[in-house]
Parts: sequence; C-alpha cells; structure tokens
Amino acid sequence: MKLFGIKTCDTCRKALKALEGAGKPVTFVDLRGDDFTSRDLNRWLAAQGWDTLLNRRSTSWRALDDADKQNLDEAKARALMLATPTLIKRPVIETDDAIIVGFGKPQQDALIKS
Repeated sequence: MKLFGIKTCDTCRKALKALEGAGKPVTFVDLRGDDFTSRDLNRWLAAQGWDTLLNRRSTSWRALDDADKQNLDEAKARALMLATPTLIKRPVIETDDAIIVGFGKPQQDALIKS
C-alpha cells in the first residue's frame, strides 16, 4: 500500500498512523518529492477523475489566478496538479486493487477492515 501525501498534512499523518496501527504495511510518498510522477497522476485520473482529485478547498487553490480556475477540464486540471501537487486532494492511497482519495469514515472503514 502506498500513501501519497504531504508530510505536514494532518489528514495524511492521521491516515498513516491509523493504517500502521491496524498493522497495514504502508509506504509514504511525498507529493512534492521525486517519487511522485505524472504516471501516478494519470492512474488516479483514470480511476477517480479530475474533479475528485482537484482540491478546491486548499490554500493552493485560493492562491491561483482566477484565469487558472476558469474553464477547467481534465487537461487543464492535470497540468495544474502536476505544476502544483498541493492541489491534489489528500491522501491518495493505492492498494493492490483500488485508488482511494481522502480519509473520511468510508475510506477508513474500507482500508482498515480490508
């Protein structure tokens, strides 16, 4: 299992701690590091769609120019997320058979009970 996130993100730290506490082997991958690639983002886009992945509540989103926020489609959202990975909703968790975005109650239940 891989958990993609940001080291300073409270939700990512909570997810990592909960998964490790449940005995799940987890590898943490920092979205701002070299281990995050465009291939990762392409997999997530195929599985979840750009609208699910794009975090419109983030500080990074609010800091964007209004022109960048207009006329969004998959190509534009992909380019924005590659340029500014903090625009990706976190955490993104890859298991052998699923890509899960976020760590709300449904995601917690699915991951910890599996």
